[in-house]
Amino acid sequence: MKFTQYAAPLLAAASVVSAFPAAKRNVTASEKKYIILDNDWSSAGFIPFLIALDAGYEVLGLASDTANTWQHQVALHGLATLEMGNLSSCIPVVPGSTYPLLNTPNKFQAWEAVHGDLAWQGAFAPYNATAEALGSDPTSGDDPNRVVKGAFLEGFPSEALIQGLGDSQSAAAFMVEMVHRYPGQVSIYSGGALTNVALAVRMDEKFASLAKNLVVMGGYIDVNLLQVTGSVNQNDINSDINLMIDPEAAKIAFTADFPDIIFAGNVANQVISTQEFLDEVYEVKNPYSELMYNDYGTIFPFWDETAAAILVDPTIITNATTFYVDVDIAYGSPSYGNIHAYQSALMPPGLRNVTYVNSIDSAKLKTMIKRSVQYPRNCSTMGMTL
Repeated sequence: MKFTQYAAPLLAAASVVSAFPAAKRNVTASEKKYIILDNDWSSAGFIPFLIALDAGYEVLGLASDTANTWQHQVALHGLATLEMGNLSSCIPVVPGSTYPLLNTPNKFQAWEAVHGDLAWQGAFAPYNATAEALGSDPTSGDDPNRVVKGAFLEGFPSEALIQGLGDSQSAAAFMVEMVHRYPGQVSIYSGGALTNVALAVRMDEKFASLAKNLVVMGGYIDVNLLQVTGSVNQNDINSDINLMIDPEAAKIAFTADFPDIIFAGNVANQVISTQEFLDEVYEVKNPYSELMYNDYGTIFPFWDETAAAILVDPTIITNATTFYVDVDIAYGSPSYGNIHAYQSALMPPGLRNVTYVNSIDSAKLKTMIKRSVQYPRNCSTMGMTL
């Protein structure tokens, strides 16, 4: 998910109070819905896990990956946005891989020198000390573990939570453990790079088949004309940074034997944030709605939120198709990190069928976002603790 900061940091947040009490009936093990959300978390990137909680999913953990910024900064954003909603005691943050499988900032920038710059370069944008001093999340540089505290509009996480990151297992190992614990019940949500998912696939040959599904925000297709006939921002929202940060990982993930792989690619651009909608959400005031109101902005679509909504409620889908998909991992190609679709009669060997969502019910997506942000669940209302 790409995110630009627009406003001053949020003041100290009060506790989130939910209007939705925990369900009273007993839920059997076979009925429980589990999810791991792997994302490049940011100050206003919390809505996907609120959507999952609102839909009754047990969030097993938030995994962090390098995409918009470096993994460590991402993990701290995950901690901070959980803490502001009283969710730290029941949802862990598990740190993912700091580096992609093969890609590096230098390699990425060398590719740009040949094929042109991306409007959004994420963590691999050239190091900019001035921007970081002004509160931008870190990019490139010699130390991927450095922290820019000024970027935490949600407030910086407590020291106890930060220390807990050092005791955590890796995101890939955590994913493998969870699908073995709850076979066929764990959905894997990927809103950033797919490095952790690919590592889990390679770590355990049963991992993908034991998961319930993989839902991906990314995988734009046939958007080159849109990239050149509009503004730089239009090019930005049609670039596939989640895949391009780690193309090799995307190829591994998309050829793994998940029972189902679902893409929220082009459709993720369908619903764009507006001031009118932000005003509507902020009619119910809490720390999450205030942060969204002040800092989500009105330039970008609801990318990650669209993927989360598709995962928790497939009835939001109004049109979808299936085809076989591959990822271009030829470093010399201008399409490096982009997907290519095939029909079964003409595809190369080793590919698998995926579901590609073409359109969704826009009003339903907004309703899901609004409800989850206005009335967020917390650990006490869900009766959950680590």
